Order: sequence, then C-alpha cells, then structure tokens
Amino acid sequence: MFWALCPVNGLLSLRLVGLVGRSGLALGLPPPSDTPPSANAKFGELDVLLIFVAAACHMALVACSSRRKVNAGDPSSSWASLHEDLWRSATTCPRRRGILDPRFHPRGWMLLPEGRGLHPGHGKLRGHVRSFHLSTGAIVRVRLPHFRDHCILYSADGVLLLQRDHDTAIRLLHPFTGDTAELPPLETLLPRVRCRSEVSRWCSLRNICGACISVGVGDGLVRVMMRPIGVWNICFATSGDQQWRVATTWDRINHRSSTLPFHGKLYVLLRPHSVRGENEVIQIDPPQHCLSEPSPKLIAKFRWPTSDESFRLYSYRLVECNSEILVIGTKWDAVYYSVYRLADLMLGRTVHVTSIDGNALFIGRRSLCVSSKAFPTIVPDTIVMPDTKIYLSQYHLSNGTLSQATDGVIAEEKDIPGPYSIMCHIITCCSPAYW
Repeated sequence: MFWALCPVNGLLSLRLVGLVGRSGLALGLPPPSDTPPSANAKFGELDVLLIFVAAACHMALVACSSRRKVNAGDPSSSWASLHEDLWRSATTCPRRRGILDPRFHPRGWMLLPEGRGLHPGHGKLRGHVRSFHLSTGAIVRVRLPHFRDHCILYSADGVLLLQRDHDTAIRLLHPFTGDTAELPPLETLLPRVRCRSEVSRWCSLRNICGACISVGVGDGLVRVMMRPIGVWNICFATSGDQQWRVATTWDRINHRSSTLPFHGKLYVLLRPHSVRGENEVIQIDPPQHCLSEPSPKLIAKFRWPTSDESFRLYSYRLVECNSEILVIGTKWDAVYYSVYRLADLMLGRTVHVTSIDGNALFIGRRSLCVSSKAFPTIVPDTIVMPDTKIYLSQYHLSNGTLSQATDGVIAEEKDIPGPYSIMCHIITCCSPAYW
C-alpha cells in the first residue's frame, strides 16, 4: 500500500493504491489518467477529504520552511526538495547509535593532517579537527575535546580508535555524533609484544596494521579485532571485557603479513617462506560470542611470479578500492606494480588490472583509495607512493610508467615540518605516526 499523487483540476489529490489495485475502482474512484480531467469534473467525498489532507501537508511544509531555511540539494535527487524537518522525522537518529549501528559508520572519512606539527589535540587547534571524504572531497570541521588526553591509533570505517593517556584504555569515538565505546587497556597486551626494550614495545603496540568493528547480534556488544605490528596474531576484545585476548587458532601471521579491514572482517595475506610456497589470503570473522575466538578461513592462493631466489624481492599487500579488495604486488629492486582482484584470485584466475575507475591508490603503512574527480590534482588510475623518501612518485597502471607526483620536495620522514599539498596530506594519512 502506498500513496500516490494525482492531479485533479490543478489541485493535488492523494489516492490509496495497493490493496484495491492501482485503478482504485474498488473504492469507486476514477482510474488514473495522464490527461487532465475536464473543467466540470465532479469530486467524490473521498476526493474532497484527501484534498484537505494534501492541503494540510502543504501547510506543514510552509510551517517547516518558516522555522528553518534549508539549502536545496542536488535537483536531480528525488529527496532534494524535502525539508529537513520532514526527512528527520522519517529517519532514525544516529545519536547514541553511531557505533552500534554499522549504517551510521562514517565510511570514507579520514582525519585531515594539518601539518606544521599541528597534531590532533594541539593547543592552536582549540579542540577542533577537520575530516575529509576520500570520494567527494568534502571537508568538515568538528570539535572533539577527547584529544586533550587521547591519541589516535587507527581509523576503522571512519570510527576513531583512541588510547587514553593515563591508563592506556582503548575508546572508540564517532567523530560526528560523539558516541563512544569503552574497551580494555592496551597495556594488557604488553606481555605478548615481541620486543625487548620498553620504548620499542610500546611503539610496536601502538602501531596498528588493521582494525575492524562489529556488533554482536545477540548481546549487542561492540567487538574489535586488530593487529598491532608487535603482536604476531589477531588481538580481539568486546566492550564488556577487562583485557585484550590474542587468537590461538592461527600462528602464521608475522610482521610481513598484510592486513586489511573490510566489512567488519579482517583479511590477511600470508607470505610463504620458500619459492615453492604459495601466498595465501585468509578471511577472519569476528567472534560469535564473548567466549569464542575469531574464526579464520583460507579463501585464496597464488604463486610467486618467479621460480628462483628472486622471490624474496617481491611483496604483496591488500587494498580496498571501489568496495572490492585488490592485491598489489611490487618488486623491491625496480619500480613495478601489478594489481589483481581478489575475486579473480579466489577463482584461480590471474588477470592484471590496468584501470581502477579513475581512482588513485596511496600506499604507505596503510593504503587509501582516493577519487581523482574530487581532487583534480590527482592523476586517475595511478599508485602514489614515497619513492625515494624525497619525492612522491606515481605509477601509471595503463602504461607502466613512473612520474613525479608533486612539485615539492619531501625530506626524510623525521624532518618533515608539515605537508605541502593535498597529495602530501593524503600520503600522511597513510602514516599516522608522523602527524
């Protein structure tokens, strides 16, 4: 059943369509027609009643517009002309649901590194941070006072993974709604870190290779899986736990494994130890209940492109692009990149990808897919990476050539005074430790 608008003598009449058929004959209504009725058309009692309803709706629109002026959206959108009061009353409010409901996760949004040493929480920012969207280029400035005593570890689907300073407790923060979720302290993982010195242990523990968020269907608890570079396995906890746990069902993950969060799951690419071995991609699902562990399963295998000891020069990583997972291979002694779709590798097919729909992949400690339509200075179908730690280079997938990505010079990472262009801002997002 739904309501349809039908013109009657220049007025709007609502017709009830569905249970009685689209013609409305069961209610004694004339069938809808594309031609306007004659000037002497007769109104039935139901028509008159529904015209009054339409008039009341029109008065509500006028009342809404008198209370608040709303900027119109894209005229091509069917909802663009709706007033804010109307669509707010008909949709679920994201407040207090920003983390619990995955529909409200701010996917595609990243914190914008300000540069010049202005890290989140710096006094000159006065509690404000800016976020930008990787696909649209939109920039939003919000006030987040949490950074006075928190630091950023990771961003999963736009939700920030923070560590509190005085007790190392982990907190999830939705940057736009302010919703939070409390998780166990990070220090409970210190005994599992593979480093000797105290400083190195904390640095490797705060360096997160990948993290994902999910919500239990039965208990409604927030579940987080993450992989710190200092722990050679998957760490997981729920919002009701007192400490982090480390998975024991898979022990082949090490510092050379590539990790990618995707749709509430973790995907890990395992590197073999010999040329005869195969690269393997495993999918790790979140725990089903608070007492269970993450469940991994093998989904793809592929071999090295060489059969000699030069296989040690090759490396692979997982990247998300256009809502699908790509596998990017590179060779250390030459600037060469090969791109494959994980969906093809799962079917046993090795097909080179030469176009990524006009996007650009930024490669660092983590990888980002950015739309060239939103940022005109970005060349489409390229891979951008810090080639020599001095210049930003871009690899063109269409012809396999390399060019310089920016005019400016980037010094060694430890001497970077701040980003200089939007491309430098984005590549800095790939290495949060240097914000």
